[in-house]
Amino acid sequence: MNTQFWLTQVFNGISYGALLFLVGSGLSLIFGVMRIVNLAHGSYFLLGGYVALSVIWTTGSWALAIPVAALAVAVVGLLMERVFLRPLGFDPLRQVLLTVGFAFLFQQAALDIWGGDNMDIIPPAKLTQTAVVGGLYLPGYRIFMISFAAVIGVALWLVMEKTRMGAAVRATVDDAQMARGVGIDTSRISMLIFALGACLAALGGVIGGAFLGVYPGLDFQILPIAFAVVIIGGMGSLGGAASAAMLPEISYFTLYAPMALILAVKPTGLFGRE
Repeated sequence: MNTQFWLTQVFNGISYGALLFLVGSGLSLIFGVMRIVNLAHGSYFLLGGYVALSVIWTTGSWALAIPVAALAVAVVGLLMERVFLRPLGFDPLRQVLLTVGFAFLFQQAALDIWGGDNMDIIPPAKLTQTAVVGGLYLPGYRIFMISFAAVIGVALWLVMEKTRMGAAVRATVDDAQMARGVGIDTSRISMLIFALGACLAALGGVIGGAFLGVYPGLDFQILPIAFAVVIIGGMGSLGGAASAAMLPEISYFTLYAPMALILAVKPTGLFGRE
């Protein structure tokens, strides 16, 4: 095993981390702003992939599939938050029971509509080419995954740190009661954040569909990894989600051992706040 091998492994780990960032950042925002234990978050990832497949089969356009899947799943998340989760209040047990029930419903619906076969989302031919950089052969699609996640991450950071809406979100994360006291509509913020979280998970499902495939059960495989990213990075922290997503996927030990250690030493996560 030479330097070239390890550089290739690092690149592969970063590309997978880019995918985890898309899923984990949405879940982190939902956790941080709304304190909702959303066990249906993996279902948004799965539905994003299936909706993208349907768009591609209908129109033949992979580029169109990305925004359509993101918007469709965002609407599903918004309706789920407004109609079902909002009336429950902040009881964690009720949230868990409701969201895990939705996770099974979404999985069964996907199985009934799209079947149980493993399907791949085929990207455009230009993204399947290989780039040679310093003697390393880097798959073009993995480069796209990293670039796409970076663009999304920068856009989220700009919105959260440089806009009035972002300031309202940060205030809601820090102290929702105080935010309501100064006139911030925390209910509206929560609705938008839940829809955004679902949208990010759907984007992960579309991008990851060419990487992992799309099949029933993928939602429950990606969900615990997304939760680990959130717990390690800290609730509501995009920087924390990005950092935790870069953990190498050598084995489950490398993912969950840091999570257990961080929970013992710093329960709020690396970048989370009380």
